[in-house]
Amino acid sequence: MELRYGLVAFLAVTTAVFATPLLNELPPGKEWPERLSVKQPYEPEIPTESPEYYSTFSSDLSFDEKPSENINEILPALNEKVENIEVADRITPPVTNVEKSETINGNLPNVNDKADQKRETNEFQKDLLGAAKDAEKENKVNYSGAQVWKVSTEKSGVRTLLGRLRRRNLIATWSGNHSYVDVFVKPHAVENVTRAFKRENIEYDIVIDDLQKRIDEENPPLDQNEIELQDRRGHRMTWKQYHRLEDIHGFLDYLAKTYPAIISVRSIGKSFEGRDLKVLRISNGQPSNKAVFIDGGIHAREWISPATVTYFINQFAENFDDEEDDIRNIDWYFLPVVNPDGYEYTHTADRLWRKNRKPAVGRQCAGTDLNRNFGYRWGGKGASANPCSDIFRGNRMFSEPESKALADFIKNTAANFTAYLTYHSYGQYILYPWGYDNVVPPDHQSLDEVGKSMADAIKETGGSKYTVGSSSGVLYPAAGGSDDWAKGQGIKYTFTIELGDTGQYGFILPTSHIVPVAKESLAGLRVLARYVNKY
Repeated sequence: MELRYGLVAFLAVTTAVFATPLLNELPPGKEWPERLSVKQPYEPEIPTESPEYYSTFSSDLSFDEKPSENINEILPALNEKVENIEVADRITPPVTNVEKSETINGNLPNVNDKADQKRETNEFQKDLLGAAKDAEKENKVNYSGAQVWKVSTEKSGVRTLLGRLRRRNLIATWSGNHSYVDVFVKPHAVENVTRAFKRENIEYDIVIDDLQKRIDEENPPLDQNEIELQDRRGHRMTWKQYHRLEDIHGFLDYLAKTYPAIISVRSIGKSFEGRDLKVLRISNGQPSNKAVFIDGGIHAREWISPATVTYFINQFAENFDDEEDDIRNIDWYFLPVVNPDGYEYTHTADRLWRKNRKPAVGRQCAGTDLNRNFGYRWGGKGASANPCSDIFRGNRMFSEPESKALADFIKNTAANFTAYLTYHSYGQYILYPWGYDNVVPPDHQSLDEVGKSMADAIKETGGSKYTVGSSSGVLYPAAGGSDDWAKGQGIKYTFTIELGDTGQYGFILPTSHIVPVAKESLAGLRVLARYVNKY
């Protein structure tokens, strides 16, 4: 706690102030305000502190880990130091012409003192941020020795064995379809699981032999040129790095400030820990426009999803005047991070966390799978009643503030929503309803046609092959998904897009893949826009 507040206090006075969230002047669910009618404040917002986390990664991990005591001990002294620097800087009087001349003579070395203070502040900033990173690293779940296997499930008995190993908390399943599954083998379990596979004569390929090594290499820091470019650009987003929530929200606010004629931003609600659920709208204001809602980051660990959605936003915002009419004549609504608490948690504590961060009543395990919490056939196949499960459905439909805020906004906003796309990872699939069971809606043929056209555009642009079909038919039944709910609301073109890759990296996709994945996905989105305008 001390580290968080110390860092916030320091950054508030030493870094540039970026555009900040719009005030939520209208209650969630009301009509979107007229463009330019909502004031955009520029005062910084102090982030809400997260409660101590729980982890279901391994039974031998502590559930009440605390920040490094060494860091907490040095923070008061560091804070006092920066406070003294700030005070000295504030009380130093302006340098007059007389003082300048006396300074040259060596009588009043104010200028040199201020330069020294600035250097001292910069050095302190590096020390403090370094201390923060060290504390963060110390508290993170470590996946050294964990592996990811690709296992064929076509042989009889394989799924039964996997279920038994999963119940013993030795493995977890990542992604897969009817013919194979990617299996995450926990570090303490590699030997036992290997022995079980050999006993049953089950073949497998080791795709990732040390997961922590992949995590450490996934998101390297930006080089100095990129950091300097951030300052000139006015926001921190680069698509050469996976960014924290503060950068994403700052980017949205920057666009609303820079392009107020077409872009507006508002919070449609709060997460459990009090973070904003920020939606950005891009619109030319034509009353006849149809609307498309796009979200990302429902599952916290799927970092490529918010990166891709923000890439779309940037492309449309920066090039709106030059875009084709199919793009310009749609009201675009983007919610890049549906699960902000979980997303931040993957950066600070557990890279593989999937759910939100709301604690289960009376249980040590935290979090609900937001994509099992929506109120269409809630509680059915592929959703668990166990709060410790990664696919926990919640205690009731829309029990989570994040899923409820999203649904309330779509239901109550005066927009003609014709398409809903939710971006996930991984596997390279374009999926349409239904997910709750192996059935399809009456218009499944037109959904299949659109999906295949999108897949063709993706392949032509980047070479990636996306499989198209219903969620339950291509993958597995999963009730309570946002796509099923959106389709149940009468939204014609409803798709879940599972982004790259197909398993070489899985959830730990290197930053070098961000732009290629996002660029080819944008080609698919352009195809969807043509269908939306023709519908």
